[in-house]
Amino acid sequence: MVDGDEGRGRTDRPRRADARRNQKALLDAAAAVFVRSGVEAPVRDIAAEAGVGTATIYRHFPTRADLIVGVYRHQVEACAEAGPELLASCPTPYTALARWIDLFVDFLVTKHGLAGVLQSDSAGFETLHAYFLDRLVPVCGDLLDAATAAGEIRADLSPYELMRATGNLCIGAERDPRYDARRLVSILVSGLRRPE
Repeated sequence: MVDGDEGRGRTDRPRRADARRNQKALLDAAAAVFVRSGVEAPVRDIAAEAGVGTATIYRHFPTRADLIVGVYRHQVEACAEAGPELLASCPTPYTALARWIDLFVDFLVTKHGLAGVLQSDSAGFETLHAYFLDRLVPVCGDLLDAATAAGEIRADLSPYELMRATGNLCIGAERDPRYDARRLVSILVSGLRRPE
């Protein structure tokens, strides 16, 4: 009996790891589709991006709101983890900051659709917004501090101000093909450079 239990335990663990990997792949695919097409994109587009059937998506995320909240949390974690990785791998702290802001812009395009989906649950939206700030403001602060310490950028901007300005530049970008939020955000980030 013990042998059977040990065998069962071994097969359960890989399934759980596989389920986590599958869920991450679904969230990555959904995020990519949401960035391209908005949060109202058809589930079949997300399934095609992930290479799975729509039933697989519904098994993990029974409602569109569940999927959007899952993508939101997944992207917050990806942005949070990317900060230290970029600082370690980029040639300069300023380059790391600029690349992190690019990731943040992708996240914001998805985030803007969240409010509409969660309209009836303002408490849920407030909780997610607090989670977003708690996870990302310190990461942005570390990137700004590193670039400031390296003498690459001015020192008079808070992480919250930079994130808020970036967010404001992204509002409505998904509805106007003539408006290139990423270009305007890159101008904002260029403006952080210290005068020579």
